[in-house]
Amino acid sequence: MDVDHFETLLLEAEKVMELKGENIEFAFNTSPIMQFIFLVFLFNIFIALVEMLVDAVWLEKRSWKDTGANMFIFFINTFLSTTVIGVVAIVALIPFSLLQFYTFPINLSTWMLAILAADFLYYWMHRIEHKSRILWAFHVVHHSSEDYNLTIPKRLSWVQDLQEWVFLVPMVLIGFDVFQTIVAFVLVSQYQNWIHTKKIGKLGVLEYIFNTPSAHRVHHGTAKHHIDKNFGGMFIIWDRMFGTYQHEDEEVVYGITRNIKTTNPLKINFIEYWHIWKTVRMCSRWRDRFKAVFGPLNWQPKNVN
Repeated sequence: MDVDHFETLLLEAEKVMELKGENIEFAFNTSPIMQFIFLVFLFNIFIALVEMLVDAVWLEKRSWKDTGANMFIFFINTFLSTTVIGVVAIVALIPFSLLQFYTFPINLSTWMLAILAADFLYYWMHRIEHKSRILWAFHVVHHSSEDYNLTIPKRLSWVQDLQEWVFLVPMVLIGFDVFQTIVAFVLVSQYQNWIHTKKIGKLGVLEYIFNTPSAHRVHHGTAKHHIDKNFGGMFIIWDRMFGTYQHEDEEVVYGITRNIKTTNPLKINFIEYWHIWKTVRMCSRWRDRFKAVFGPLNWQPKNVN
């Protein structure tokens, strides 16, 4: 292949990506499903506010400083996700769409398949986030509260959108439209808002299929047999299939194994990166520095007790 031919191919690919970007932007601005997502978004805010009101009136135990931190994190996150950082997933996934042999049409059937696929990938993303220290640094923001209420799903890393798109690449490669891929993942995420509550008990037969408040309470627990369990987003079937399911068998103690004891939003978001950096500085070999960043959560260099 000569240089001129290669440059021609690059220009053609650039034009195709630009057209795809315009089509995706048009879909985000005009698709009826975006109105549905907006209504779900408002509903999730509404139920969080109702729960706050109930807790205030009935004097339920709750750390209001923690709640305030969660909502502040949420407002910053909403701004970032709808502006600069939120564009990352679209820009990053478009090139992979050029590798598709076939693109699924967007209809009711493919929406159902897309949600199922997104939930499957969410399960593995979530499970890996609990195993790799750098990914845990993103995810621990959500787990570090010792409270458990409907503001906890608002407590998400300000920079998590920089890495989550990677786990959506398989959906694009097998033929899902980038717009449909991202929206399906958003729906899986939005579903999980209502399950962050202690006010709903077990839900009978639904516990075998869906992620429920009971199942997700276990996921946020610090008991040894609760840690690294129930990774599902919308469905709990993946946990049952892959051996990570645990039913709620006792009152859950929430938080992480070493709680951070702060309601400072900056510390909540970035304290784990500081811990990683301190571990890296202890390492004398590059292989150990790599493990300090990408290895298991509890890895330490051999010279440290």
